[in-house]
Amino acid sequence: MDLEALVIARRLRVPLDSLDGSAPGWGEVAARQFDAALLSVGFTCSPDLLDRLSRLPGETVMDLGVRVLAVVRHLVGDHVRHNPYFVDFPANVPDTLEFWAGLLVEAMLDPVAAARLQGPALNLLDLPRYGTYQHTYADLLAAHAELIPLAGDRITVLELGGSLEAEARELYFSLAGSEAPLAAEDLVTLRTLASSCAEEPERIPVRENRAVINEVRLAAGRPLLVDTVTDVLRLACGCSGGDVTLTVPTRFRSFRRAERRALLQALDTVASPAKLGDVGRHREQWKRLGERLHPYEHPAFPRAAQVFEVARGLRRAASLDGRVEAALAQSRTADAVALLENAPGALLRRLDHLLRTGPSVPAVLDAVERAVPQASGRVLLSLREHLQNRLTPAAGRVFTNRHGRAWTSPDSRPPLEDKALASVLAALDEEITRRLPDPGELTVDPDVLDVALPLSGKAVAPGLGMLPRGSLSAVDGELLRFFVYWRQAEERTDYDLSALMLDACYANPAHISWTNYTNGFAQYSGDLTSAPDGATEFINIDLAAASRPIIIPQVNIYAGERFDEAAEAFFGFMTRDAAQQGAPFEPRTVRMKSDLRGSGRIALPLVFLRGEDGGWRAKWLHLYLKGHPHFNQVEGNRVTASLLVRSMVERDYLRVGYLVDLMRAKGSASGQATHIGLQAPAGLPSGARVYTPSTLHELIPA
Repeated sequence: MDLEALVIARRLRVPLDSLDGSAPGWGEVAARQFDAALLSVGFTCSPDLLDRLSRLPGETVMDLGVRVLAVVRHLVGDHVRHNPYFVDFPANVPDTLEFWAGLLVEAMLDPVAAARLQGPALNLLDLPRYGTYQHTYADLLAAHAELIPLAGDRITVLELGGSLEAEARELYFSLAGSEAPLAAEDLVTLRTLASSCAEEPERIPVRENRAVINEVRLAAGRPLLVDTVTDVLRLACGCSGGDVTLTVPTRFRSFRRAERRALLQALDTVASPAKLGDVGRHREQWKRLGERLHPYEHPAFPRAAQVFEVARGLRRAASLDGRVEAALAQSRTADAVALLENAPGALLRRLDHLLRTGPSVPAVLDAVERAVPQASGRVLLSLREHLQNRLTPAAGRVFTNRHGRAWTSPDSRPPLEDKALASVLAALDEEITRRLPDPGELTVDPDVLDVALPLSGKAVAPGLGMLPRGSLSAVDGELLRFFVYWRQAEERTDYDLSALMLDACYANPAHISWTNYTNGFAQYSGDLTSAPDGATEFINIDLAAASRPIIIPQVNIYAGERFDEAAEAFFGFMTRDAAQQGAPFEPRTVRMKSDLRGSGRIALPLVFLRGEDGGWRAKWLHLYLKGHPHFNQVEGNRVTASLLVRSMVERDYLRVGYLVDLMRAKGSASGQATHIGLQAPAGLPSGARVYTPSTLHELIPA
């Protein structure tokens, strides 16, 4: 993706260089036509953007419009044709048994098909007409009336941007300076921006981001930004096209002599005895890197050579974690606390354990008081969220890795002392408030208050309408329709869209899937079992008639390629009124669309919940279950999915509303204006700070 497309997709801003004023003409007509084309996919130009476009030559507007439309259509999922198996979907969806019986009768009446089905067991998926399209996309459009546009349809505003250089720099600084780890896609974007932007932000707190920027520095022969030995390992992985998060082992390339010298020199400057203890965490990768760097050919860097001696077991170096664990195992909690005070972030991450095992809670609290001012803002917020959930434990503990793979276990931890909890929470609130900027005149969109703070973006793939895990958002409209699209790369791939439906106690399960096409309020669009040219499955739900208040969409890999192996795979949902008609997929009704990725075989993007007031909300999950290598079905994972979703729903996530309350208490009468919302409103004063979902990570204090 080029820089212009990146800015449009990530910031919803159209970069335009400053222009001299000119008389309206053909450019004004072209701008109106462009805006009308945008409306067909649920986007529109802001007044400032429309005014600027109207003063451009018409040909320029048309060329720009083609590029912008391509980006936003891809963003909403309208760059492909969404064709369900049943041409009339959601109308005329057959009864499941009748459908299968009809296919079986047809096959038995066809001598060739009947001969293929002979055998001791009948595989219903081998029936001739099953799992493949029986109509064209033109047939689909002819079977459906046009969509009736309503005021409640999604309209996403594209704002006027500055020059492409300025917009790219702003995006680069935002990503590079993020206090929270970035998604894999954002790391790719950061790498693209780092190679094209001459400047760098003064502060790059996340080490993975620093590794990406160090790649550019290494290529340019500039000094490297490293302060631990692991920073050098991350850089070597990134330069080899590997994983800077160090989750997946990297196959190191051969480095040029100048590169080897630069890496060893950087390693020599940071390989102090205290930091050698970090080597054991990635011992095997260090061994492989040593085979490429040849450290003993560079006697000028003796401390760098010691890193590889530790990796090979020739030199001992105890890690901080190892010494802390040894102290705790011997009930020397005071010694463990003394060690952890050298690493304030590590101390706060272990606070729950220390409060449960330490004989002297006051001593631990004293250490916390000293550590809080020195820890990062992200650590403080993460601890705040953890401790507020210790006040009211959920159904189970939820564990997620950086790929979104999730699992649960019963919570067997004893409760923490109320007095200790209150003391730490007060200290955290005070320190977080101190670090927040003065918002001045603060305006807040109420819909953003229930959005979870993005303390990590690793499991959240960028897309349209995406919110961090744990966020709550209203679901308006009479019909809810979610969909999955995939296109296989090499082997036959069968994804199955399903929905698990539960009562208020997470019991009494029902489901919609390829084994149950319809019930009183939901319809399935039909099963497609391969996707060489792409395939889409839908589930349509009448929210007013839904007899279950909990609806969990899931995408099961029945056969074939993983989500990250397929040529393309994405999930999304739409809402519309029943009278709107339209094709099964209408871009202006899409509320959310995101790529599917990750190593799990079952995707749980979000859960829909009906509240006591009858209104529906979505809670964002971004989770994957391990599943089985083949033949995953909703019936086979309903217990696991139910427990996991219940634990996530009952968890109290730290939301934007928490920071808003602290900022309001701190606000002053300064001339600064700050807005926090799902979109930037019109009429904000010049110089106002604006935080939207794409920049919420900038709210996290340093």
